[in-house]
Amino acid sequence: MNAPLTANADQGHDPLDGLAETMDRASFAAIAQMTHGLSPATLVQAFSDWAMHLAVSPGKRAQLAAKAVRKNLRLAEHLTDGKPAILPLPQDHRFDDPAWQAQPWSLLSQAFLLNQQWWHAATTGVMGVTAHHEAIVEFVARQMLDMMAPSNFLLTNPVLQQRIADTGGQCLVEGAHLLFEDMVNAMRGDPSPGSDGFITGETVAVTPGKVVYRNRLMELIQYAPTTGTVRPEPVLIIPAWIMKYYILDLSPENSLIRWLVGQGYTVFAISWHNPESADRDLDMDAYRRLGPLAALDAIGAITGAAKTHALGYCLGGTLLAVTAAAMARDGDERLASLTLLAAQTDFSEPGELGLFIDEAQINLLESLMWSRGYLDSSQMGGAFQLLRSNDLIWSRVLNTYLMGKREPLNDLMAWNADGTRMPYAMHSGYLRSFFLEDSLAEGQYEVDGRAISLTALRAPMFVVGTERDHVAPWRSVYKIHGLTPSDISFVLTSGGHNAGIVSEPGHPGRHFRMIERPAQAHSLSPDEWLASAPGHDGSWWLAWGDWLGTHSGEPVSPPPMGAADKGYPPLGDAPGLYVLER
Repeated sequence: MNAPLTANADQGHDPLDGLAETMDRASFAAIAQMTHGLSPATLVQAFSDWAMHLAVSPGKRAQLAAKAVRKNLRLAEHLTDGKPAILPLPQDHRFDDPAWQAQPWSLLSQAFLLNQQWWHAATTGVMGVTAHHEAIVEFVARQMLDMMAPSNFLLTNPVLQQRIADTGGQCLVEGAHLLFEDMVNAMRGDPSPGSDGFITGETVAVTPGKVVYRNRLMELIQYAPTTGTVRPEPVLIIPAWIMKYYILDLSPENSLIRWLVGQGYTVFAISWHNPESADRDLDMDAYRRLGPLAALDAIGAITGAAKTHALGYCLGGTLLAVTAAAMARDGDERLASLTLLAAQTDFSEPGELGLFIDEAQINLLESLMWSRGYLDSSQMGGAFQLLRSNDLIWSRVLNTYLMGKREPLNDLMAWNADGTRMPYAMHSGYLRSFFLEDSLAEGQYEVDGRAISLTALRAPMFVVGTERDHVAPWRSVYKIHGLTPSDISFVLTSGGHNAGIVSEPGHPGRHFRMIERPAQAHSLSPDEWLASAPGHDGSWWLAWGDWLGTHSGEPVSPPPMGAADKGYPPLGDAPGLYVLER
């Protein structure tokens, strides 16, 4: 006789659990494919939140109506006196050409800018709307407006019309050819046109060196010395694993690695493996153990150095902070200093990238990765492009496909197209632990089953933020001041997330600000820091070189390239094998 069902009968294992999860994951993965990882549920929730609160805010609606009247009056005045009713934002160059100053084009551009300003007011400052939903609505409205800008269309763009007249329409033919070429390349997975001029190991990533260690996740490259003596503390470079390491070893004239070797340092760099489906279970702890910790073991054996300077860039900087905090907790004192380049440790205000990260968004990404075992770099690349759609999407459509002019590729652009994949376990854990839970800043991130805290750090730190960073906003990077009592030299440099870091001496137009906060000293707020930090012309590399020198010992003879007798024989020439993986 069958036992009767009880109220708790369904609390045990359900035989349909696995099937249900498989079906749900497949459904969400299909949605993610169609929406490029953007959650429709998040968009619906955000716009519902905004619309419902706006509907019951008569004061805000009256204010918007008054703004609309004033803007129409300003537009009418512009028609009569010709004076600008509104100026574009400093970073908006869509209407720079003098042709936009003549009528009716001036009217179109002014109306667009006033409309854009009105929609910003309409989507922000509505009482009761959550900050995350407000940011999403404002962002989506801006994307829609950018798509409808008069600069994007033939009938409303005088510059494009003149280009067509000058070329007899040939520019449209050339643009169609370029569009077809890009579509074919995308379907085939071929590199961008012009990238054949930037071949890894031949024209970029050419600083001489040897691969001295390899495991399933990384290769460790040791670079050949170019000076008769070197500082006794080697330098370990930990790049982000979302892109290839040679962002710091581009062309010889702008290679940070080559420059650092020339300053008399023994330099090692991690080159990450490009994960495949079989690597789906590699998590953040695997990246820590098989990355920085394995590298430090190899560096110690090869050089005999007791301490190492460590540099982390972007995600590599976050990984370095985690590694350093765990080492400090466990009494491991092998780090002489920490350098963090455009790297976040506090994710409470991650900037616009946080728009793509909430429970619904992560569920879609996890489902997409669940089916593949990894997240392709194109998924993240699409999000980054949306953050700067004017520069990276619509200007490309206009200049390439309508004006028929393809911008020549440079080494940085070629590198940017050479992405890597991210394994399921690592990327899921990274998004949840850091972006959703902010566990590192909260002192709740666990390594080996125990929490770590950045308050344990005592090594001096050199931290760099960039003025126009859409990936790691400098104010977010600056939050490291509130997390550790270490001596921190903070630099704010011109440029964006990548170009601000690739800032070699002699690069025209570069400048930076810098203040050192002594250990245990009071921290300035970001606004106070910005108001008081002295400005300097030129490259921050030079300031970093001086800082690194003050934390290094007297020069000694260079160490050998690898150490075969200690299990670290040279395995081949730089840049190695992993950087060539596609």
